[in-house]
Amino acid sequence: MGGFFGAVCKEDAISDAFFGTDYHSHLGTCRGGMAAYDPTIGLQREIHNIQNSPFRTKFEHIFDEMRGTSAMGCISDADPQPLLIRSKLGTFAIAMVGVINNTAALIDQYFTEHGGYYSAMTGGRVNSLELLAALISQRDSFAEGIRFAQQSIEGSASILILKEGGNLIAARDLLGRTPVQIGERDGDWCASFESFACQKLGYTVKQELGPGEIVELSLEKGVEQLAAPGEKMRMCAFLWTYYGYPASSYEGMNVETMRNRDGAIMARHDAAVGSAKDVDFVSGLPDSGTPHAIGYANQSHIPFARPYIKYTPTWARSFTPQRQAEREKVAKMKQIPIHDLIEDKNLLFMDDSIVRGTQLRETVEFLYENGAKAVHMRSGCPPIMYSCKYLNFSRSNSEMELLARRVIVELEGEAGFEHLEEYSRSDTERGKNLRRAICEKFQFSSLEFQSLEGVLEAIGVDPCKLCTYCWNGKE
Repeated sequence: MGGFFGAVCKEDAISDAFFGTDYHSHLGTCRGGMAAYDPTIGLQREIHNIQNSPFRTKFEHIFDEMRGTSAMGCISDADPQPLLIRSKLGTFAIAMVGVINNTAALIDQYFTEHGGYYSAMTGGRVNSLELLAALISQRDSFAEGIRFAQQSIEGSASILILKEGGNLIAARDLLGRTPVQIGERDGDWCASFESFACQKLGYTVKQELGPGEIVELSLEKGVEQLAAPGEKMRMCAFLWTYYGYPASSYEGMNVETMRNRDGAIMARHDAAVGSAKDVDFVSGLPDSGTPHAIGYANQSHIPFARPYIKYTPTWARSFTPQRQAEREKVAKMKQIPIHDLIEDKNLLFMDDSIVRGTQLRETVEFLYENGAKAVHMRSGCPPIMYSCKYLNFSRSNSEMELLARRVIVELEGEAGFEHLEEYSRSDTERGKNLRRAICEKFQFSSLEFQSLEGVLEAIGVDPCKLCTYCWNGKE
C-alpha cells in the first residue's frame, strides 16, 4: 500500500511534511521519501529504506538537510519515491498511491511511439513513478497529463506533484479507489491520504477530492480546481475494514465507528442463529481486530477482555520482515498471555479479515497451550476470494495464497471456483463446508465471516460507490 502528505506554507513546510508523512507509516514498511522546494535551492529529495527502522528515525535529520516552504513525503510498499523528474512540463517531484499492472505494455508503446529509454532497476524493472511521469509529460499540462496517465494505466493512481515554484498538485484516482483530503490552516494548505494527519497538524479538512478530481494548492489562490470529479466511484471497501487508520474518515464515515458497527452486526447475527454460546470473553486479534470486538461485546453484552497483549516496545510490526518465517516468529514472540483471562475460558476473537491465515494457527495453538477451553473466530469481512488488482495492500502474489481458495481446492478441486459465491455465504451447504474445514484446520470451535451485506451496512456508503472485488470479483 502507501500514503502521502504534502503542504504549501507561508513559512517552513518541512515539519508538516515530516510529521504528516510519519502519520502514514501504518500504510507501508518498505520505503519512505521526502521532497521540498526552496526558491534558493530549488527542488530537493531524499529516500530511505524503512524495512527495519520506522520513517521517523530515518528522516529525523531532515530538518538540517532540507528546507522549503513547500514539501511532500510518502510511504511506499513498492518502488522508491518520490522521484524528481525534468520534462517539458518543468522539473517536479512526484509520488503516487496505487499500482500499475500494465507496465510492460505501456513501456513497449512508449518505445514504439517515442523511442528513448527508462532507467532500470535490478531484473530490468522500471520504477512505476518514472513510467507515470513519462505518461503525464506526453501532454501539454499537468491536468491533461494526469488524466491521460490515469486513463492509460490498468490499476489505480492517486498522485501528488510538487512543482518547481512550490505549488502542489493533488489528484485522486480516476475511480476514487483511495482518498485524498485537502486541509487549510491560516492560509497554509495540505493534501493527505489520511484525514487525521491534517487535523493533528492544525489543518481543517475542507474537502475530500472526488473521483478523478485534480486541484492545485498555492498560497496565492488556495485551492484551484484543474479537473472536475467524475460521477463513477469505486472506493476500496477494505479501507474501512483493515488498512485505514481508526482516527480517519472517508466519504463521511469514520473507520473506528465502522468497525464498531461491523462487530455489532456480527453479534446480532450470532444471536439470531444461536452461535457461540457460553462465551466468557470477546477479544480482538490486536490491533486491527479490537474495534470490531468492542462492537461485538457492546452488542452482545459479553465482557470485552484482552487475553494476551502484544509486546510492541521493541518488536516491529509482525508483517515488517520480508520472509514469512521471520514474520511468524516475530508475531509469536510478541504474544504475552494473561493467564487469568485464558485458563478454562471460552474465548471469541474478532479479526478484521482472514487473508492467508499464516499466523492464525500459531495464535490458536498459543491460546490452547495457555489453557483456553474454546476459541471461536469471527472475521470482520467476507472470505477473500480474489487478489486485489487495483491496490497493492496485500503481499499475496497468487490467488492460491488466499486461505479460502486453498480450502476450496481441498474440498472439491478447482471446480469449486465456479461456486465462489456459495462458498462465501454461511447459509449454503458449500459455505458451511468451507467454515467447517477451516475450523478443523485451525482448531476453531466455530468460525463465521461477516456477510457482504453486513460489511456494506457497516460502511454506510452507497454500495454503488464501493469496490468489493476482493470478496465477490465484481469490478
